[in-house]
Amino acid sequence: MNLQKYKTIIFDCDGVVLDSNRVKTQAFYLAALRYGEAAAQALVDHHTANGGISRFKKFEYFLNEIVGVRSDESGMQYLLDAYSKEVADGLMQCKIAEDLEDLRCASPNAKWLIVSGGAQVELRHVFSERGISDYFDGGIFGSPDPKDTIFAREIAAGNIEFPALFIGDSRYDHTVSEMFETDFVFVSAWTEFKGWQDYFANTGVTCKSALSDLITQ
Repeated sequence: MNLQKYKTIIFDCDGVVLDSNRVKTQAFYLAALRYGEAAAQALVDHHTANGGISRFKKFEYFLNEIVGVRSDESGMQYLLDAYSKEVADGLMQCKIAEDLEDLRCASPNAKWLIVSGGAQVELRHVFSERGISDYFDGGIFGSPDPKDTIFAREIAAGNIEFPALFIGDSRYDHTVSEMFETDFVFVSAWTEFKGWQDYFANTGVTCKSALSDLITQ
């Protein structure tokens, strides 16, 4: 794949740069357990069916639609705190995508950004601690702003320039890519998107197992 034609390459984080989808799925379950096992599993099902959406939206849905209680500030804060506690160690220990440095060398003139559903403060801390933040010279962005808001803002600011490529592992990532008319690559090795093969079968979207496959000749 000719990466050198892109002025900007945008990466999702979970399931793309970090093997962290399972970490976050487990964290959603454990955070919601105070509401019962059935409710916690329902949240997991909602989470995996809506990859790439922020935790704020998922917990709001959980409280309003699954548990059936008003999403008051104290209930939301409990879930956010419990989730963050469960996620913290996992993000520091999970696998980082192989060959990031080689991929950076294969796109020397492109600006790199992270646009994730994960919490922005958390992402910046993890990337810094794990020594990979410098790859992403265009910035590391996440929730509470949703991905479409981040894209619109960074395009308007001239930080995302075209032609641009978005690399993701969820249906929502593809939707955002289409919304802003970027090229899209789907990476599958760590995805929790069930049925992705059928979804992308007739789209013309490039599907790869991992980021390292983008530089395999």
